[in-house]
Amino acid sequence: MVKPALFVLLASILLAGCGEKIEEFGGPTMGSHYSLKYVAGEGTPEPATLKADVEALLAEVDQQMSTWRADSDLSEFNRLPAGSCRVMPAPVLELVRFGERLSADSDGAFDLTLEPLLDLWGFGPQSRGERVPTAEEIAEVRQRTGHHHLRIDGEQLCKDAAVQLDLNSIAAGHTVDRIAARLAELGVRSYLLDVTGELKALGRKPDGSAWRIAIEAPRDDRQVAQKVLTLDGLGVSTSGDYRNYFEQGGKRYSHTLDPQTGAPISHRLAAVTVVDSSTLRADGLSTLLMVLGPERGYTFAEQAQVAAFFVTRTDQGFATRATPAFERRFGAGETP
Repeated sequence: MVKPALFVLLASILLAGCGEKIEEFGGPTMGSHYSLKYVAGEGTPEPATLKADVEALLAEVDQQMSTWRADSDLSEFNRLPAGSCRVMPAPVLELVRFGERLSADSDGAFDLTLEPLLDLWGFGPQSRGERVPTAEEIAEVRQRTGHHHLRIDGEQLCKDAAVQLDLNSIAAGHTVDRIAARLAELGVRSYLLDVTGELKALGRKPDGSAWRIAIEAPRDDRQVAQKVLTLDGLGVSTSGDYRNYFEQGGKRYSHTLDPQTGAPISHRLAAVTVVDSSTLRADGLSTLLMVLGPERGYTFAEQAQVAAFFVTRTDQGFATRATPAFERRFGAGETP
């Protein structure tokens, strides 16, 4: 899933004492890109070695969770008929359990079983082009969605209906956390990691300054920084409706679907950013809050003490609102 960008405020490679410097590399992944900037010094791996490790992890996630390749574990599960079970990799089962918790906590606003609906609307891997389906088509497909159709039995994932999983709303956040754990094992103590727009930062740059990222304003035409955050040990995710959508009959249809209607969200929330020590949790919660919208989403985030920043469309432009948890962590924040 291509998500709205959180972009990095870092101009160039920096040099400092003790032989430390910032190394960086990146490349394509998950239909988008990844990048890693880290402080290299005595005891840290060479860039080529570290890149090989990172890309091995990315390849593993792709093999397990991609809905865009027919030979992935997830695609093979999705092709199974109702009443089937399949042994699945432990990370897939972990994400299914996580999705079930978010679904239960939000009364079904978060749902990992929406791939048939995404295909129907033209956003999924098996879609036949963007279009507005009929109410009857939506109702028929919704019979094959819902976490209640899934069951984990040991190492097996089972389904009692022909449901199809789509982990794109949390796979990148999960991947960031896995790479971060690998960096810790390899002795990398300061980095800024980006996987398809999901970010995590730790430590300080060689000159002692913090890693800083900008929350992007919800614009279709160009990147504009709306708020700047200083990160250390935190993951960040933004979900929005302004990058992946289509228009028909003068109406915009977002790729974010409401599981309770089977249709794209129609409220005025343009984007929401979540900050959490777990990038997986930030990733899932940003999607959940985007589905709930500006009022219900804010109430959910406030009650769950989620650090979230909401950007809502108004007749005069955009209005922003931060939860108390976000304000406690970042204060008023920095403006660009």
